[in-house]
Amino acid sequence: MVKTGGSHKSAPKVYLTSKGLEEAQLELNFLKTNKRAQVAERIQRAREFGDVVENAEYDAALDEQTLVENRIVYLENVLKNAKIITSEPRSGFVVIGSTVKVEMDGEVDVLTIVGKVEANPAKKKISNESPLGSALLGAKKGEVVEVATPIVRYKCKVLEIK
Repeated sequence: MVKTGGSHKSAPKVYLTSKGLEEAQLELNFLKTNKRAQVAERIQRAREFGDVVENAEYDAALDEQTLVENRIVYLENVLKNAKIITSEPRSGFVVIGSTVKVEMDGEVDVLTIVGKVEANPAKKKISNESPLGSALLGAKKGEVVEVATPIVRYKCKVLEIK
């Protein structure tokens, strides 16, 4: 039997902590209830300036409206496909939600493995899909993992898992 037609892949899961889920819901609510109205008012004010053909304020307001609507669609998809992760390590190995103390190049760092939506390297939250995040997944305390990026390869030792 030959299967025809398009692929019916289910949307990929988006990993979020409960805090990340709450933040996404709050942002979506703000965009739908407040920001949309603000942008609509801005568009209306810009129309009052007259001709919209060469009206920079009107163009900027329309651009902002596009960004807001795109963000709303993105957040709705994130929430629809969200899989909540717990921050409790299981069986002593690194999972999404783990906080890991690692040693790289003689430096010790503490990182939390999160889904890509919540990733924020400045806050030491790295994506499970990043080279370091994916290399650490499944590692145990004391284990040395090799991290491969498009530019460099390096080793990282897991010192502690919380």
